[in-house]
Amino acid sequence: MLAFLKGAVQPMAVSRARSLFQKRDSSIYSKPAKNKIGPGQSFFIMFVFAVALLAPAGWILHHIPEYRQRPQPPPF
Repeated sequence: MLAFLKGAVQPMAVSRARSLFQKRDSSIYSKPAKNKIGPGQSFFIMFVFAVALLAPAGWILHHIPEYRQRPQPPPF
């Protein structure tokens, strides 16, 4: 079974996969951040993230009574 797979994989595809893997590894850093983020910036980012997640859900929940009162469209 392995001999069959070795013949099916082209050397060009293997080298391309290796180059993509190496590019991905080059973007991973193990050092601490160069610029520290303060508590104000952290709070602002968390606030924006929470609003981005909760605002659409709140809008839908707030307008449920309007959606229920809408007449049903006629069937085709």
